Amino acid sequence: MAIKLSLAPVSYYWPKQKLLNFYQQVAKSAIDIVYLGEVICSKRLEMKFKDWIDLAQLLKGSGKQVVLSTMTLIEASSECSRMRRVCEQDEFTVEANDFGAIEILSQRGKSFITGNSINIYNQRSLNILHKQGLKRWNLSVELGKQQLQKLQNNRPDNLQTEVMVWGRIPLAYSARCFTARAHNLPKDNCQFKCLDDPDGLLMKTRESQEFLCLNGIQTQSALTNNLITELNTMEDLNVDVLRINPQSQHTLQIIDAFSQVLSKKQSVDHFYQALKSYAPSGLCDGYWFGEAGMNKASIPLKQVESA
Repeated sequence: MAIKLSLAPVSYYWPKQKLLNFYQQVAKSAIDIVYLGEVICSKRLEMKFKDWIDLAQLLKGSGKQVVLSTMTLIEASSECSRMRRVCEQDEFTVEANDFGAIEILSQRGKSFITGNSINIYNQRSLNILHKQGLKRWNLSVELGKQQLQKLQNNRPDNLQTEVMVWGRIPLAYSARCFTARAHNLPKDNCQFKCLDDPDGLLMKTRESQEFLCLNGIQTQSALTNNLITELNTMEDLNVDVLRINPQSQHTLQIIDAFSQVLSKKQSVDHFYQALKSYAPSGLCDGYWFGEAGMNKASIPLKQVESA
């Protein structure tokens, strides 16, 4: 079965019209699966539940498989209510990003997908969640291909595996809003400062190296994880879905690059330099190779050939 491409939910706070314009373009792209929904902060309310459903139906009408994503960190009863509303609708599959959503979906006998925020490190976890209704899981970002190989060797039948191949790495979540803190504002009066940073707020070390990216309650890597050189390995490991994290610019070109390499229409080297220019702060892939996440371990094909 051919590997599919998925587009993760937008992590950042974009105005409603920007989101609508973005997904109208996505509808015409080569992406197979689209995840929709607010996964970071419940204060980002320009898109209401009905807006997400309307958007999901538009994408479904364009031939895309649509998945609705729940929030990662539930802190209030209003957030729990929104999560329950997503889980209880019956038109679209749900990506559960916390165990509260998993509990609701399991109780209703509905199959579900787990996102990057659900840490699955061993076979026992996969088996337990599969019995509860898990049909596709996302590899935890800090795990690499050796750990994936072990999990793939004994994964339950009919369970699909998804791996993030492009995007800033989601590292941690906190009840505190770091973006508000960076602007000396309380979380409850953040003035929606996330709108000023459509790809998050960069943090630098004392040596001026771009190190982390703040996105409300989420901390991401500054560097962009890029595994386009590993698509053949993904096939060998029987990965079912390759996940691309959206960014404010060049997402459609990134989708096209992965689609063409995956379908063998173009070589990795044809796109490598362009992808490098699309990454806001440079590339990394260390976790995949069992190294520090911010390392760059893979080598472009031309450099291999000339070595």
